[in-house]
Amino acid sequence: MRRARPGTASRGALTSVVAGDAYERREVPRDLPRLWHVTLSVSGEEVPLPDLRRALEQLAHDHPFLLTSRYAGDHAEIRYWEEARDLHDAAAVALRLWGEHRQTAGLPAWEIVGLEVIDRETYHQRIAEGYGPAPATPVGVHPF
Repeated sequence: MRRARPGTASRGALTSVVAGDAYERREVPRDLPRLWHVTLSVSGEEVPLPDLRRALEQLAHDHPFLLTSRYAGDHAEIRYWEEARDLHDAAAVALRLWGEHRQTAGLPAWEIVGLEVIDRETYHQRIAEGYGPAPATPVGVHPF
């Protein structure tokens, strides 16, 4: 009879595991959060620019992952990174962002007119190929 090493008697037999295709392609398991680049476009009736700037600055304070906002009197674009399990979760958070912060940040009653959510790899691929959204610099709130 073969004796087990001390501390291993209650464990099952050790088996080797062969790396599968998912490991070789370095896929991220679907249940782990990933980074998504979000561009949210909103528009509505004209509002005073100083009020809009102040509201967007407050939104950036309330939502610390906000990278940049560009604005004009009747529209704005907000860009940021969101950590989420999948695109559906990232998009759902993005679609709630304006409405949930409207009162606390003093945002205008504008509607969401555009949403783009892309994964980190796609974002960096677009930048490397010279198309797509320019890197979000300078960070902050700026007029168009």
